[in-house]
Amino acid sequence: MTTTTLHRRLITGPLLLRSVSILGASVGFFLPLSVVPMLAGSGRAAGLATVALLLATVAGEVVTPRLVNRVGYRAALAGGLLLLGAPTIALAVSAHPAVILAVCVLRGLGFAICTVAGGALTAKLIPAGRRGQGLAFVGLVSGVSSLLALPSGVWAAHRWGFAPVFVATAIFTLLALLSVPGLPRRSATAESSSVFHRALARPAAIFAASTSAVGVFVTFLPLAGDGRSAGVVAAALLVQPAAATAARWAAGRLGDRYGPGRLLGPGLALTAAGTAGLALVPVPAALVFGAGFGLLQNATLALMYDSMPPGGENTVSAAWNIAYDLGMAAGALIAGLLVAPLGVDAVFVLAAVATLPAFALVPVATSRRGS
Repeated sequence: MTTTTLHRRLITGPLLLRSVSILGASVGFFLPLSVVPMLAGSGRAAGLATVALLLATVAGEVVTPRLVNRVGYRAALAGGLLLLGAPTIALAVSAHPAVILAVCVLRGLGFAICTVAGGALTAKLIPAGRRGQGLAFVGLVSGVSSLLALPSGVWAAHRWGFAPVFVATAIFTLLALLSVPGLPRRSATAESSSVFHRALARPAAIFAASTSAVGVFVTFLPLAGDGRSAGVVAAALLVQPAAATAARWAAGRLGDRYGPGRLLGPGLALTAAGTAGLALVPVPAALVFGAGFGLLQNATLALMYDSMPPGGENTVSAAWNIAYDLGMAAGALIAGLLVAPLGVDAVFVLAAVATLPAFALVPVATSRRGS
């Protein structure tokens, strides 16, 4: 069997079409992600904006499996893109705290629907035997878009102001609606509507430990002073997702060959080291941080899919994304309370320390792979 044949079977027309909505949701989420805290101003207000976004996302992720069962993938995904993109227009005309929080809540709900409904659909479009590589492919789509969108939003806001960033976010996200009619409407197998399963708890906890550091990174690096220029911040925001994307692609191949559980320890070690290093050398540290986070993204998601029978895609997608967003929200919230008395650099070090207890979960999570 040739490599070309393998790729044709993995990257199908429906999966490519699904990539359009992945691209739209990723840009819609990441382009204004660090710009909204800048608009909010103070450290506490910035942290609150990120927390509102992520807590709304978690709430949406809890109910999305039931929504998908009721209305199907297409309608759910279309509604998610609409909620994610359209409300950002309001931020182009108002920086009132109530407006910022309301927009963050609506966008969080929209992103939750996009990730859970879209993630479950994506899993059904990937052959089970090549899950790691399939997840690496869709991770490449979302990773490349996020690595361009996150620093581009900050750069554009410094150059042209906030309004163009928010308008561009709305336009790009809503254009992805054009791809939705070509996607499958419903699954051929019965779908679970639960978001809780014991087998998912440990890999989800490991992933949440790493995403708490991401919440600190995206919220407070743009606010860091001490001589860090806008160019250094933008470079770090570019390097971190770039490294995560490359590592996620490598993790797909390594995980399919050796088992994703073997990647958990190295992923946590790199994440902790990179987060602590942000206090001293932001750009090199962001590279290390991104590499560790990319390993954990692929490995934890593959482990969770491996632990569930067919029909559990909604459960896995919701649980993984809840872990992602609860971790980010916790990181942003706690850092927002500590940044004033301790400073940004100390918060980066504490965020690294907070990931260390997750090492205790690695042997158990690894043993669940079964190979």
